[in-house]
Amino acid sequence: MTPPRSVLRFVEWRLHPDLEPDAEPVTYAMQCAVCEEQSTPTVDFADAQRWTFRHAGRNPTHHTYREHLIRPWHAHP
Repeated sequence: MTPPRSVLRFVEWRLHPDLEPDAEPVTYAMQCAVCEEQSTPTVDFADAQRWTFRHAGRNPTHHTYREHLIRPWHAHP
């Protein structure tokens, strides 16, 4: 009989936001759904929000926006 060459182990994995001090920062950007112009990604949501108000002020018919959020996550068994 041939001995086994590998051992399989099934484990449950967990996923949660990475809140460690060395984690990448959460970044925000806003995008106009009308013309698809987008703000620069920033760690301060207020900056992205200000971009939206400036864009809406310059383009009075652009009322719809999308938030692009990048949040670091951590997976572990």
